[in-house]
Amino acid sequence: MSNEIRIAVVMEAFVDQSLEETLEWLSAAAPEVTDLEIGAGGYAPHPHCDTQTLLADADARSKWLASITLRGFNVAAFNTWGNPLHGDPEIARAHDEALRNGIRLATEIGCDRVVAMAGCPPATTADRSPHFAGGGWLPYLENVYEQQWVDRIESYWGEMNEFAQSVNPELMICLELHPGTVAYNVNTFERVSSLGPSINANLDPSHFMWMQMDALKVASRIYERVGHVHGKDVTFHEESLAMNGVMDSRWPQPAAEMPWTFSVPGRGHDLEWWTELLTRLRGSRANVISIEHEDPFVTPQVGVPEAAKMLRQAIDASVLKSVS
Repeated sequence: MSNEIRIAVVMEAFVDQSLEETLEWLSAAAPEVTDLEIGAGGYAPHPHCDTQTLLADADARSKWLASITLRGFNVAAFNTWGNPLHGDPEIARAHDEALRNGIRLATEIGCDRVVAMAGCPPATTADRSPHFAGGGWLPYLENVYEQQWVDRIESYWGEMNEFAQSVNPELMICLELHPGTVAYNVNTFERVSSLGPSINANLDPSHFMWMQMDALKVASRIYERVGHVHGKDVTFHEESLAMNGVMDSRWPQPAAEMPWTFSVPGRGHDLEWWTELLTRLRGSRANVISIEHEDPFVTPQVGVPEAAKMLRQAIDASVLKSVS
């Protein structure tokens, strides 16, 4: 696999534009972007990808892919983030199907990764609402994760690994390590990923930033299992952070009052930081960094080109740093 890291964009930022309009705009405004991460189901909006049609109709699939490649872009990943462990059987079934279809569609077009989330089950099999076991501050929160592991996590992700291996052994299910799911830090990811080689990580450093983790150390620790990277930053707002901490339950609105907000890469952590992150990931299977625009104070039309330019500089600097 090439060590060259390419720049992609998460298409969710452009749900109000057609695929063709977005690609035309990207070509002109952000020429550093060569790849796309396209929503294909689950909670991910997918106006740019009719997954069912593309799976069922080879001709439609070829035309759709040509509309992308003829404009000079590649499909780096399909995004099917959702909660296949949900306590509501209909939601769990729909999100499980979306993930499986994303794996099938990626394989059909020669794409080697699907971005997903590990999901979150209820506290007990009798419940229907997901229960995030984030800590043991009070007795009713303790040991929930261990029961969830026995009831749902181990069996589901073990079987999903087997499914992915049967469809395409080279494909990576890249779990975004996200609070609210059962894989959100090194400990929980290593446990889930131990269930099979198809389970890898989508390293989105922004979530580590606001949880006060060290994203650079995380990248080094799970280097061999990082299959994808999101380009997203965090800006902390000192006064609100001092009063309400990182766990403000009102998040994300009102944005101006939040202790932290997502931001354009480079606005929270500088070029040197992003260069170091990409240096640590060089040679891994994460050969794409995908701009995920979620800055509440900046439009995608401003933020994506800005991020692309900075990330291009960081990639180039990481090459020099790696050979020096």
